[in-house]
Amino acid sequence: MDATTVGAVLALVGVLSGSVVAYLGKRGENATTRWVAEMDQVQEERDGLRTQVAEKDARITGLLEQRLTDQVELARLRVKIVELGGDPS
Repeated sequence: MDATTVGAVLALVGVLSGSVVAYLGKRGENATTRWVAEMDQVQEERDGLRTQVAEKDARITGLLEQRLTDQVELARLRVKIVELGGDPS
């Protein structure tokens, strides 16, 4: 083999290995892009769920306050019944 053939073979090997590296790099880039897109979607869903949980917590707090108000009113009415001579049971 002369120097030109060796040079051509080395160039061919270099070009082929460069193509393989570029292919694998682009494949990794696509996988990373998909991963980032899925993570963004998961974060958006998480934020939506946090909002829903906060709304439910506020609703539960309101209901607990209403229950406390109702219990106070029931106790007041029981006292009133006793004052009027009735049986509060």
